[in-house]
Amino acid sequence: MHAIQFTGRHELLNAVPTISSPIFPASMYTVSGEEDGIGGASELGTEILVPVCAVLHRLLINTVVLGLAREAHGGAPRAGGANKNAYNDYLIEEEEGLNDHSVVAKCADIQCAISEGATSFLFTEYQYVGMFMVAFAILIFLFLGSVEGFSTKSQPFVSGFLGMKIATYANARTTLEARKGVGKAFITAFRSGAVMGFLLAANGLLGWWCIYTKAADVGADLVGKVERNIPEDDPRNPAVIADNVGDNVGDIAGMGSDLFGSYAESSCAALVVASISSFGINHEFTSMLYPLLISSVGILVCLITTLFATDFFEIKAVKEIEPALKKQLIISTILMTVGIAIVTWIGLPSSFTIYNFGTQKVVKNWQLFLCVAVGLWAGLIIGFITEYYTSNAYSPVQDVADSCRTGAATNVIFGLALGYKSVIIPIFAIAVSIFVSFSFAAMYGIAVAALGMLSTIATGLAIDAYGPISDNAGGIAEMAGMSHRIRERTDALDAAGNTTAAIGKGFAIGSAALVSLALFGAFVSRASISTVDVLTPKVFIGLIVGAMLPYWFSAMTMKSVGSAALKMVEEVRRQFNTIPGLMEGHAKPDYATCVKISTDASIKEMIPPGALVMLTPLIVGTFFGVETLSGVLAGSLVSGVQIAISASNTGGAWDNAKKYIEAGASEHARTLGPKGSEPHKAAVIGDTIGDPLKDTSGPSLNILIKLMAVESLVFAPFFATHGGLLFKIF
Repeated sequence: MHAIQFTGRHELLNAVPTISSPIFPASMYTVSGEEDGIGGASELGTEILVPVCAVLHRLLINTVVLGLAREAHGGAPRAGGANKNAYNDYLIEEEEGLNDHSVVAKCADIQCAISEGATSFLFTEYQYVGMFMVAFAILIFLFLGSVEGFSTKSQPFVSGFLGMKIATYANARTTLEARKGVGKAFITAFRSGAVMGFLLAANGLLGWWCIYTKAADVGADLVGKVERNIPEDDPRNPAVIADNVGDNVGDIAGMGSDLFGSYAESSCAALVVASISSFGINHEFTSMLYPLLISSVGILVCLITTLFATDFFEIKAVKEIEPALKKQLIISTILMTVGIAIVTWIGLPSSFTIYNFGTQKVVKNWQLFLCVAVGLWAGLIIGFITEYYTSNAYSPVQDVADSCRTGAATNVIFGLALGYKSVIIPIFAIAVSIFVSFSFAAMYGIAVAALGMLSTIATGLAIDAYGPISDNAGGIAEMAGMSHRIRERTDALDAAGNTTAAIGKGFAIGSAALVSLALFGAFVSRASISTVDVLTPKVFIGLIVGAMLPYWFSAMTMKSVGSAALKMVEEVRRQFNTIPGLMEGHAKPDYATCVKISTDASIKEMIPPGALVMLTPLIVGTFFGVETLSGVLAGSLVSGVQIAISASNTGGAWDNAKKYIEAGASEHARTLGPKGSEPHKAAVIGDTIGDPLKDTSGPSLNILIKLMAVESLVFAPFFATHGGLLFKIF
């Protein structure tokens, strides 16, 4: 990552910051000058706005974390009283004569088990990642001789870890709030998810991977639901705790770290280009920090938007949950468009120049506004298209559910077709945003377009993290033996959560495409490649190989899930067969062993895919040269984005098709159910197949395309000087 170092606050007003970048030498940027009155006021506003936004949300996060921790461990919520966001305020347990305190104690015990499992996994993973970072740092020094602005990028660890801890507190609280009504449960789950979003955004201002295997989920489904015919999240299932742990470390910590990478990389790419444009040459501090101003305004906009879901509108019925989440996307996008316009008008001169591969391109401020706006609205389009193809409120998922009448095979066929079709419009949206932003402001335009798509990241992550929190809440309700009416409410929250999680993955994939393209441009520039000609054999062979890599990577990750799931299935079967009274509910399963199997398997199984990502640029660049490597990067980007969208939406559609049958909310759904019917069994098989697609292979492809681009950029000088050994020999 590129480091930008300032000598002091007052010096900022009179000098361009010293840039330590692997792309451009620091000596290019030191320019002195004097501020004018308007510029001084603008710079003062910038100096106040950016840190205030970050600190404000740090304080908000601390308040919510402490509240969730206290409530998760402390006791029961109040019974009685007015309830603004639900049908009524009485507790279902009180109505049915159950002991409220014992229910809370059970929920607290389950929450502690989930939290301990998630924490254990992350600490184990961070130990391995720490060793890798040290080894790779040594490799960089050996290849490059020195590293300028080297960063360990520890902030994603913070974002992922704290987001996971918040989620494990919030899931039990959401379960308890579901006793009062779906509205209160929705508010708890959404506010907790919002903390994850604001945490990431604030970390991005203050400073600037992790897929927990689906082995537990697949193992729990295959043995529990299919073989033993027991409900999902039944406490008799030994893999149920590990399943809930996986939701937190994968959908919370993993997704948070992924989006943080896109967030930081797009910010750095924009700042580096800005520093050698007229912003840096003319020491225009506010204009220089335009990317951070976008992020700052995004935090404020998302904070206001969150109030619409939790305070301004009432959630009174299940059918209102999904529209409320959709409104979050619409409101944040509209407000952010206005915010970008204001920041662009105040913070940028009417005309300026942007660095464009050795030349300076004249750009108007309204053109840069359109670059950001086109990325922002492309993100909204991707979100809505994802919702249409993964929500059981629309015909695509209902058609997939209906295909279960004739068995699992037709369910799989319909699901795959849905995923392929769902790629079309998002790719057009990304293509339009790339064309517009590059035409107006070259690579700087693409970088700020990616920032535009990520500017509402707090809202996007809120509705994404809301999903696994609601899913865990349903699991806790099942394990604690709570009323079936509570499980119905948490299932309704979870169904909406599956759609929102798919929307979050759509944002992550779209932004990864734009960020990777910006990094690709930086690599081409740094490697001194004048043109990337696909008719050149060196480039074309790289293009074909690069397009193949996402398939190879996906095959490795899916096989890893299958291998780990096999170990989990064997352990769950062993416990059912050897623990007396387990099926009858008289004995407690060994949850810890299943958690350990998932942890050990996930760490072991992620090594080969990780090695593929890290070694490919080194091998290609060293032996085949920068031209071939440029083809590999372009091919993996084009292929990876489309596979990722298809895999995520296919898995999400299969999951919601199963929930559509289980809920039986419409006459059509009731003809396919109930649970245990042949169509439902076919839907369970589709859901099980979709888990590694939507939660492992799809999201992890973002890492493939971004990490290869970053690594190629870092080692570009070495490849340009010493690379292409095979072509030199032969």
